[in-house]
This record gives sequence, structure tokens and C-alpha cells, in this order.
Amino acid sequence: MNPSDSVNVPTSAITVRQLCYSWPTGAQVLKSCSLAVPQGEFWMLLGTNGSGKSTLLRLLAGLLASQSGEIALQGRVGFVFQNPDHQLVMPSVGADVAFGLVEDQLSLTEVRQRVVDALSAVKLQELQRRPIYALSGGQKQRIAIAGALARQCQVLLFDEPTALLDPDSQLDLVSQVRSLVKSRGITALWVTHRLNELDYSDGAFLLSGGRVVAAGDPEPLKQRLMQQIDT
Repeated sequence: MNPSDSVNVPTSAITVRQLCYSWPTGAQVLKSCSLAVPQGEFWMLLGTNGSGKSTLLRLLAGLLASQSGEIALQGRVGFVFQNPDHQLVMPSVGADVAFGLVEDQLSLTEVRQRVVDALSAVKLQELQRRPIYALSGGQKQRIAIAGALARQCQVLLFDEPTALLDPDSQLDLVSQVRSLVKSRGITALWVTHRLNELDYSDGAFLLSGGRVVAAGDPEPLKQRLMQQIDT
């Protein structure tokens, strides 16, 4: 075959092959689960309760240790929890964004610049000195994202980040994440139960019984998930 005739296969920033995971009780959560998220794209992970979505995300983030199978991630990984109060640990916005940079051994000037750049990216630069407790839920989630951007994470994982937000804040957050993915070449995998959020994604995976049973265009997966919920 002439090289010019070959199909360009996109590079995957997140690759999972035949991943299995069971709880200490013996209950199997993931069963030979496989997926691949193309670099620079925004994909969502769907499934009913108990399908293994959050467990898969925690395995990708290294919060759980995989038992068998393969996980490959291209670049530093950032994780955004459903409840931002579980990951915002410092008293002020700027201090929290800077907190994750300690291990990078940067100069004070570099740290300050990273914080400013990250807060600008999520449109919260004016809140740098604001106490964390004075933020709304949506603002807290954006600060969590800013922390990952400051660390220059290339892969972002979101575990139902809009679950605790009001409807307007939900769509504002998902829209902003899509914009960041496209403007910065970041790769994102987003767990959701909200079907309207799929409209912002490049593609989606449907998880059922611990396996990916469908992947690709979000619209048919949306219809399939609705059928699962109705049955």
C-alpha cells in the first residue's frame, strides 16, 4: 500500500485495554473493559448506576489500583471530583491553584504566572484573593479545573462535575470545558447522567455491565441509554 493511501489514525491520549476490577467482596465492577479517547477531544462516559463509570475514572486517575488489563495515558492527569469541596484544600483561590505546583519546584515568579494563566483560562482571575468558602459551586469546580491547568495536565478526568450545580451553571461548565479542550489541545473524559451535556462532546462511550458496549456519535448512544432507563 502506498503510504499516501493509508488512513490517518488519531493518536489516543487515553487507552484502556481489557481492564478488569473487582471489589474486595468479589463483586466484579469492570469486565474486560476497553476504550480509547483521541488526543485533543472531549468524550463522555455514559451508563446507568452501577455500570462502573466512576470506578473506571478512578482507575485512570490512579486513585484505585488496576488488577488486570492495561491503562495508557499521554501526559499528566488531572481529576475533578463531583464535589469540589473534596479537593479544594487551601483557604483562598490563588493559594489553592498554586498548591499542586509544590512538587514541580518552580520559582515564585513561575508559580504566580501559572496561577494567573490558569485562572484566566477559567475566567476567574479577579477572584484570586477570594476565600474558597465564598465561592459558588460552579466557581469551585472551575477552580478545581484551574488547578489542573496550572499543573499543565494534558488529560482531564471529570466525575459528574455538574451533579451539584444548578441548570445554568451545569451548561456553563460543560461549555467552558469544551472550549478549553479545543483551545489548548487537552483531552477530556467526562462522566455524566445528563443527556443534554452530550451535545458538547466529540463522542461518547456507553458502559453496561462493566464493559463498553457502544462508542462514537453521542446521539444514538443518547437514545440507547434512554431505552435502558425506560426498561
